[in-house]
Amino acid sequence: MAKIGNTIATLLIGAAAGVAIGYVLATDKETREQDMDKIKKSLNGLKGKFAKKGADLEEEIYHS
Repeated sequence: MAKIGNTIATLLIGAAAGVAIGYVLATDKETREQDMDKIKKSLNGLKGKFAKKGADLEEEIYHS
């Protein structure tokens, strides 16, 4: 059952990436640069959140 969930998640991530790439390539250069800046900021924010979650989880595991 877990394999089906992983397959669906992978499929959805791939579809979202395809839509994002298609959108970026279909827009003009100025809009594309603005959108890429927004995407980079969002990814950096997510990276920070995941790093904090990982650190919190690690602390919880070692101090339990």
